[in-house]
Amino acid sequence: MVKAGSILEDEDQLGLAHFTEHMAFNGSTNFKRHELVSYLQSIGIKFGADLNAYTGFDETVYILPIPTDKRENIEKGFLVLQDWAQGVKFNDADIESERGIVLEELRLGKGANDRMNKLLLPRMFNGSRYAERLPIGKAEVLRSFKPDAIRRFYKDWYRPDLMAVIAVGDIEPADAEKLIQQHFGQLRNPELPRPRIYAEIPERTKSDVLVLRDREASANMLLIRYPIVPQTESTTLLGYRSDLIEQLSGMMLSARMAELTQRADPPFIQGSSGMSKVVRGYRSFNVTAMLGKGGATPAINALVQENERARQFGFTASELERAKRSLLRNVERGYNERDKSDSRMYASEYLRNFLEGEAIPGIENEYRYANQLLPGITLDEVNAAVRKAIPAEDAKLVVYMGVDSPEVPAPVPAELLAAVDAARKTTLTAREDKAYGTKLMEEPPKAGKIVSETANKQLGTTELLLGNGVRVVLKPTDFRNDQVLLGAVRLGGQSLFDDKDIFNARYTSAVMALMGTMDYSPLDLQKILAGRSVNAAVSLSGISEALGGTSGSADIETMLQLLYARLMHPRVDAALFESFLAKQRDVAKNSLARPEAVFADTVAATLFNNHPRVPRAPRVEDFDKVQLDRVVEIYRERFGSGKDWTVFMVGSFDVEKVKPLIATYIGSLPAGDIVTAFRDPGVRPVRGVVKKEVRRGREAKSNISITFAGDAAYSQQEQVKLQAMLEVLNIKLTEVLREQMGLIYGGGSQGTLSKLPYGNYAITLSLPCGPENVEKVIAAAFAEIRKLQAQGPEAGDLEKVKQNWNTNHRRSMRENGYWLNYFQGAYLNGIAPETILQYGERVDAVKAADIKAAAGRYFDFENYVQVVLYPETQP
Repeated sequence: MVKAGSILEDEDQLGLAHFTEHMAFNGSTNFKRHELVSYLQSIGIKFGADLNAYTGFDETVYILPIPTDKRENIEKGFLVLQDWAQGVKFNDADIESERGIVLEELRLGKGANDRMNKLLLPRMFNGSRYAERLPIGKAEVLRSFKPDAIRRFYKDWYRPDLMAVIAVGDIEPADAEKLIQQHFGQLRNPELPRPRIYAEIPERTKSDVLVLRDREASANMLLIRYPIVPQTESTTLLGYRSDLIEQLSGMMLSARMAELTQRADPPFIQGSSGMSKVVRGYRSFNVTAMLGKGGATPAINALVQENERARQFGFTASELERAKRSLLRNVERGYNERDKSDSRMYASEYLRNFLEGEAIPGIENEYRYANQLLPGITLDEVNAAVRKAIPAEDAKLVVYMGVDSPEVPAPVPAELLAAVDAARKTTLTAREDKAYGTKLMEEPPKAGKIVSETANKQLGTTELLLGNGVRVVLKPTDFRNDQVLLGAVRLGGQSLFDDKDIFNARYTSAVMALMGTMDYSPLDLQKILAGRSVNAAVSLSGISEALGGTSGSADIETMLQLLYARLMHPRVDAALFESFLAKQRDVAKNSLARPEAVFADTVAATLFNNHPRVPRAPRVEDFDKVQLDRVVEIYRERFGSGKDWTVFMVGSFDVEKVKPLIATYIGSLPAGDIVTAFRDPGVRPVRGVVKKEVRRGREAKSNISITFAGDAAYSQQEQVKLQAMLEVLNIKLTEVLREQMGLIYGGGSQGTLSKLPYGNYAITLSLPCGPENVEKVIAAAFAEIRKLQAQGPEAGDLEKVKQNWNTNHRRSMRENGYWLNYFQGAYLNGIAPETILQYGERVDAVKAADIKAAAGRYFDFENYVQVVLYPETQP
């Protein structure tokens, strides 16, 4: 990592901090252009997904995950880092080749948000240099800068006194230190280094208002940014205690803001309020809201008044107690997982320490501090801190960003500011907080029976058959110390309901979740479950339905209680239902404002010939078809019976201890006779070559979507062949379209082979590019596909894919979520779950001839759908 980002650029270097990051992959002392990426791919590292970097205002960070099964990988990994630090070559030809790629990355970010941000940031940063140094830079500089300008940036700022190296993982610390000294001890600082100065943000002295509108904006937003103030990281125990107080008050304020969205006529769709980081060394108190049909005034009143209520009257003892329980549980989970923590988590913590001075006492100390300090934090202390943190009459920036539409009049700036001041001066009363118990259920249901038990030693699972017919598969693991995952699947889903019911079925899960369970609203549940790591949900999808749950090891019974309650005691709340519809209609009004949204909607409509079962961008009128009574009826019909559920539980638990809980909360489910098979809805892709253009948007940007789809016989081995072929193709698309031709920044192919509802495949090429390059990109992509069909993969490409897959699979086999997802997918597709152990064999079995055959089989140039997004034609 380097303490050098875009803030340090000279006027002829705007965008070159980020460009420097790109050049680190384009030739260095020990790696010629293309050699580095090719080598890293050969040891199982995927470009973009694993190997990556980022440039910020004040730093540039390079991320290099290295498999440690071979010593040479580790040693070469440090050589790569050394080259990035002071060995990048910056050849003129390589710089010229990379210009197009960086300009394509800049093009991707263009749109309504970019246009509005260019007006917002100078005001938000109050004239600071930060507003003039966005990392992506300026197109005119990127097109025309002289190579010496980027070499100057690298020479000035890539130097040891601004660098740090982090090594975390399967390596001995002494060995890592030796390698770091070997590769970085030789680096030298310049004799006359340029001073590394951090930009300042001037204090705002008077309130300001900004109204920004764009016809491609997808929502109306409100932002109130109070003064940006300097932030000093806490490095003492007293400072840590102050941070705990701030976390507690932030949690309580967030809970109050969430309650405002639960009203029958919510003042906004989403909202938040609290302190947040702006840039290194600065933070501010912000209020944000996504506005609903009422516009800015109701949101301002609700948010500002709630902040003012907290400032004037503080919080209640019961709110503080819940926040303490939740915060302590969060710290406890980190402590419980201290020997299973991911390397990236450590790296991120060390990164923040180097860049910002964040303290790193370690989770053992933090757990001890939290247990010692939290009980002694008083309500008076928290309320005093809140009064100090929440601004009162401070100078502020009020921003409205929204849709430029004749249907929505533009707010008058002076009126917005007046509304904020009026809301703050409103006479308020203290909030009363209802007392809640800590038990979800007073009495458990009458337990069912376990009628049989079977062990699968190969998988390490125990299968239970319950008296109601439900099957339960238990897999205890040591992958995590405090994580339990639950999932259940069966066939049926939305397919069992007629087209006239499709919107009721589609929104059943969301509607029922937002109304709560038993006598508890969602907010009631949050308060009752404070301090516990628990969640449970249900979903009704196209041809199947599912149950899901997560918990800590100590909260398994509560998770099962919550799941049982959701199934057997769904709550109906007409006010919350109307609130849901109101918010969804508000969101849907602008769902097709963005050109990209219209493009995606057109792709789906064209590919499936406007079939009513295919999800599209929501329309306002969709929600007129959602009826509460029918939603409740569908929910009870599909989730009121436990028939044919297969439940999987994976994680840190003891089988003998969870068996009675399974019998109580799953074995007691009624098993009334319902249909547990899907009905094929008949959704099929169109046949032949279909081409369509979408002309939307002001920016000179295009996107290409080409989909090949049709019938195909499913097997696990065939699925591996299809995916391998696509991965090989993506390597070539990156090499040719990006690195050689400079036509794209990102994009590629993805696809699926499915068994249900019928054997089929679908492959989509997604290739964003400039409008002037559409035909070139399509021709080049098709040429690579035809080359695969005629010649198969180039030597080494298939091995790169296999190496990456095997590396990722080894890691995945130590993840609870991977096992749970595999079990569920195997059950739905009628596949033996033991096949999870044969993944490596399936990968090894794929040959170059299989890639060639798959390309010929799945890419039919007489049968595809091509949709291209172009900007609007100029008048």
